[in-house]
Amino acid sequence: MRDTDLPQSPMPDTPFHMKPDARDAVRSLRPSQIREVANAGFGVPDVLPFWFGESDRVTPPFIRDAASAALASGATFYTHNLGIAPLRETLAKYVSALHGPTSAEHVAVTSAGVNALMLAAQLVVGAGDRVIAVTPLWPNLVEIPKILGAHVDTVSLVYGANGWQLNLDRLLAALTPDTKLLMINSPNNPTGWVMTRDEQRAVLEHCRRHGIWIVADEVYERLYYAGEAGETAPSFLDLAARDERVICVNSFSKAWLMTGWRLGWIVAPAALMDDLGKLVEYNTSCSPAFVQQAGIAAIEQGAAFTRDLVGDLRASRDHLVQALSAVPGVDVKAPPGAMYVFFSLPGASRSLELCKALVRDARLGLAPGSAFGPEGEGFVRWCYACDPARLDAGVERLRAWLEQQGAAHG
Repeated sequence: MRDTDLPQSPMPDTPFHMKPDARDAVRSLRPSQIREVANAGFGVPDVLPFWFGESDRVTPPFIRDAASAALASGATFYTHNLGIAPLRETLAKYVSALHGPTSAEHVAVTSAGVNALMLAAQLVVGAGDRVIAVTPLWPNLVEIPKILGAHVDTVSLVYGANGWQLNLDRLLAALTPDTKLLMINSPNNPTGWVMTRDEQRAVLEHCRRHGIWIVADEVYERLYYAGEAGETAPSFLDLAARDERVICVNSFSKAWLMTGWRLGWIVAPAALMDDLGKLVEYNTSCSPAFVQQAGIAAIEQGAAFTRDLVGDLRASRDHLVQALSAVPGVDVKAPPGAMYVFFSLPGASRSLELCKALVRDARLGLAPGSAFGPEGEGFVRWCYACDPARLDAGVERLRAWLEQQGAAHG
């Protein structure tokens, strides 16, 4: 066969030559600046990484052993979309003990907390809907509704002498009757801000009045330092009936050091569960059976572990805040929750460039404030879920780098 007999490629102006782009809503999503900084650290020797939101400790043995035993017993098959019954029952008892009566019919197991957030948004948000998010905020909560074609407006926390605070009047004014959903994270990543019970009550009553859904990301609820030992942060579950327009998202990642396991849960109205099951089927089908068995062990055997973990995190928080406070130019306040300090320092008005420079020149890995929205610019995030000696080494690198910058510009 001659070359001239072969099928010819379509002309450039035909549909076959259209550019293979993702749809606009996806292409407009902001990439993770935390990952951008972390990627800049690959290949740099001896970097101290405090950029990601996880501990430097591995998952405790009793959880890993439960997963190993489940694997050995053959727990490798599909499960119910909403999770195995023993885990849903265990979660219902756990939530009931913390926040009042909750039945398994209100609980669904998910493949991580971020999967739970996506599922919650898919349940109630569509193209053209208006969503409000309280910022600075882990970017997933702001970007997820955009994937679905929704429009997201933000209400920023305010930084002052007492750290990060909510302007409640401003939030209530933004929650207009045309709003479909409020996305709120408390304790908050990155600021550590915790919504008060009175603020939650005011917001819940306002959203009830206007028929606005609330998706509450409460994955840090156990990492709370303002109350008595073992007390959880204020939750919308303390105030809301289980069958109203409130969806609470949680995760095993933080309180049981299970970031890599990708296991979370949703507490939501029972009327949503059939539709939620369909969404799980079309997203992930189910969480792995052996991982769910590990989740049962985490809750049933992990009370003492979580209590000790929170005590360690409180001590690390206090240690880091004290050390940073002694660094000239740093403005830092002790947050009441989560596992981060979100602080300002010279050069943070361009926080992404600052954090890349810290990786390159000081071998120190922090997350830029701009990763959490324009409201976070001027700040950087430091995860303190690690050994205090490691925190000290990081602070010394920051101090030395700032001194060098001061000398260079002196």
